[in-house]
Amino acid sequence: MFRPISGRRCGYWRPQPSRGKDRERMSKKKRGGKSSRPVPSFLNPEFMEHSDARPIRILSEYIEPRTRFRRLNVKNTIVFFGSARTPKLEDAQARVRAAKSKLDAGEAGPGTAEEYESAKRMEHMARYYEDAVVLSRKLTEWSLAMHRPSRRFLICSGGGPGIMEAANRGAAQAGGRSVGLNITLPFEQEQNKYQSPDLAFEFHYFFMRKFWFVYLAKALVVFPGGFGTMDEMFELLTIVQTEKLTKYMPIILYGSEYWKEVINFEAMARWGMIDSDDPSLFRFCDTADDAFSYLESELSRLYPPSPKMGGGRAGGANAE
Repeated sequence: MFRPISGRRCGYWRPQPSRGKDRERMSKKKRGGKSSRPVPSFLNPEFMEHSDARPIRILSEYIEPRTRFRRLNVKNTIVFFGSARTPKLEDAQARVRAAKSKLDAGEAGPGTAEEYESAKRMEHMARYYEDAVVLSRKLTEWSLAMHRPSRRFLICSGGGPGIMEAANRGAAQAGGRSVGLNITLPFEQEQNKYQSPDLAFEFHYFFMRKFWFVYLAKALVVFPGGFGTMDEMFELLTIVQTEKLTKYMPIILYGSEYWKEVINFEAMARWGMIDSDDPSLFRFCDTADDAFSYLESELSRLYPPSPKMGGGRAGGANAE
């Protein structure tokens, strides 16, 4: 017999002894004895961690988030992509001061000048962390004011540090919930403290994490980032370009200074690798106010508020 775990908000299930021999077997195990009955397959870690059980693990990363999102009435998200390495402004400024003090004190080593220049560049990039906090806060405040709970747009990030932390932090400052789609990695990916605990997920498979980024998304904001950000951005742009996504999604590339230097979209079109109108799939923005104004306008048009309930008709078609 299965019963839900009491006191667990995320709603996982575990087997419970119900009567007779099952209770006796569980009691015997607690006393340190051995049971002659085999362990159920789904409780056998040796099997569940084996390659033969991979389809089950993949399916669990679809079903469990789906169950939790439905239970918590999460239907619409605004996804923030961006680098885990983007620092908070105060941290970047402290790094600049430390490097400069070494230069001023004559303690410069072989790499001190490069360290200082690197610190200055990261100080410049730190503005994106601050802007992500502001934009996330503004979007969450707008959503809380304009939509009933079941129709609200929740901020969704990868759950880690950097831009991901900034996105969840802004939502928390506005008093709203936010989603964190974490991934198990050997470095960089540590859960930030600002994501809502009942909406914090941990994925093993990148492709299942990407599915949940896209499935509930109604808008996307891509801040400067590296390989991971590029991977997520281009995969989503490809899905939109090839019309595999059945919904229109406003997409912002935030920080034209960075994106136009790192990626030459015009050259891609000139060489015939993308259509000339493909760059119209997204919009460049350089301020939180500009990005907020665009998203507010587009989302209000796509999901207009209900005159009676004050909520949008969000939750439309998604790509399965």
